[in-house]
Amino acid sequence: MIKHTLVTLAILCVCTVTAAAQGRFFKWLQTDNDTAYIEDHTEDITFRLYGSRKYTKYDIIDRKQKKDILYRPNTPFNIGVGANYRFIGINLGFNFPFINRQNDKYGSTRYIDLQSHIYLRKLVVDFYGQSYRGYYIANPEKVFGKEYAKQNPYPQRPDIRNRALGMNVQYIFNDKRFSYRAPNLQNEYQKKSAGSFILGGEFFLANIKGDSSLVPSNIEDTTFLREQHYYKSGIASLAANVGYAHTFVYRKHFFLSLSVTTGIGAAKTGLHYDNGDVGHNVGVQFSNTVRASLGYNSSRYFAGVHYVGMTTRSKMPVPNTYQAFGTGNFRVSLVRRFELKKPLWRQNALKEKLGTMN
Repeated sequence: MIKHTLVTLAILCVCTVTAAAQGRFFKWLQTDNDTAYIEDHTEDITFRLYGSRKYTKYDIIDRKQKKDILYRPNTPFNIGVGANYRFIGINLGFNFPFINRQNDKYGSTRYIDLQSHIYLRKLVVDFYGQSYRGYYIANPEKVFGKEYAKQNPYPQRPDIRNRALGMNVQYIFNDKRFSYRAPNLQNEYQKKSAGSFILGGEFFLANIKGDSSLVPSNIEDTTFLREQHYYKSGIASLAANVGYAHTFVYRKHFFLSLSVTTGIGAAKTGLHYDNGDVGHNVGVQFSNTVRASLGYNSSRYFAGVHYVGMTTRSKMPVPNTYQAFGTGNFRVSLVRRFELKKPLWRQNALKEKLGTMN
């Protein structure tokens, strides 16, 4: 009986401490915006029409020879609609066949891309969960020579498949005056120029595999990668990053928002060669995340283009070579905000201060 009572008390103590910690964390996430710089429209319904293209990439680089092989998937440009209200956001995109008719040229790509960017007032979280199958070589002249490239403009590799999982969390120092949400979620309006330093951390896992060597056997320069042919590669990396973001506002409405962060950490790379051998390398890993937006913003309307891209680079077991995985999203948005006379539902002020997901 005493034992059960002690266990119950211990559980209650743990729950109490956890709830208190969560309360402090949620309170820490709150921001009182400087209204001279940021106009909050999370209480409005933000409705958008948008066009979007998500992508991923895989590059093999030989620094000594200054040559590379660039693999790209054939991803569509989707048209869709979306809306945000308070901490809830939803976007629905559609692939219209009359817009995307390049399968014969670039081949067919099947993919699932769960890429998501969560913009809180003090934090920004990027999540990448991807599965792609079907790539083409984007620089055939450098890989195979001009004569071959004339007959095969974009050599296709329908056998290549890639899976990736990653997360990037960054802290925004000047959250009272600088808004990531204004250009990216459009539920805030940045009225004056402002910037912020950014600090964070990230991890990334990726695996790419083909039915045959990822370094084509008919490559023009057979000494590329020291004639090391492999059909599978994997990477696991962990890094810290730092950077700066700034939004330039011209005549109160026209804006240019730029953000660049650079990461450095450690990565483990594995290559599975055609002859059955497996090579491993543990070394320094570099990464960068770029966000760029350009357009018009006001209390009611937004029109602009915005881009988010991440690239991670890691050394390979072959000297003077490295591989690069990248992913990102390009979007065009037309937005109208609708002010509500009454909120759709009541909610405590703490939850209302939280961010939203795109």
